[in-house]
Amino acid sequence: MKIAISASGKDMSSEVDLRFGRAKYFIVVDVETGESVAHDNAQNLNAAQGAGIQAAQNVASLGAQAALSGNFGPKAFRTLVAAGIKAYLCGQMSVAEAVKKFKAGELKEATAANVEGHWA
Repeated sequence: MKIAISASGKDMSSEVDLRFGRAKYFIVVDVETGESVAHDNAQNLNAAQGAGIQAAQNVASLGAQAALSGNFGPKAFRTLVAAGIKAYLCGQMSVAEAVKKFKAGELKEATAANVEGHWA
C-alpha cells in the first residue's frame, strides 16, 4: 500500500506540512517495503485557487491509497474521496513518525474537511 504525506522537505526526517493542498512536497511511501519518493508540489504552493483539488489529483496519480496531513480543505477532501483515497489527520511530527503512527493504526481517519478552503 502506498501513502502520501504532505511534507515540508524531501526526506523522511522532514516535518509533516500541515497544509495539504499547499504542501511543499508529498512523500509517497510504500508501507510494505519502506521505499519513499519525494514529489515537488510547487505548482500548487502559490496557486490562486484549486490547490487542494490539484494536489489531491496528483496524489491519486502517484498511486496512493491514503493521504496524511494536518489539514484537509473541502475541495481536497472531496477530490480524495472521489478517487477512493482515505484521508488521515496527523499533527506536527516528522514524516517518519507519521508513517509509524499510520502503520500502528494510531491516526484518525478524516470523515470530512477539517478547515475551510484557502486555509493558510
